Amino acid sequence: MADDRDIRPEAHRLVESLPAGAGWDDLLYEVYVRHAVELGLAHADGGRTLDHETALSRIQARIRRAS
Repeated sequence: MADDRDIRPEAHRLVESLPAGAGWDDLLYEVYVRHAVELGLAHADGGRTLDHETALSRIQARIRRAS
């Protein structure tokens, strides 16, 4: 997914918001969560959502196949 916006200012704010003593794992987790939320919002804005029953059916089918 190409993204042409400059993320450096937001990345700087993200780093500055970490607590003292935060490590690389903490930073990577925050970046991952931020990206996942933005991707989910973009999907919702684009109408790429499922109703609850459909999502539940798909999850149950995967569980059955994995068993």
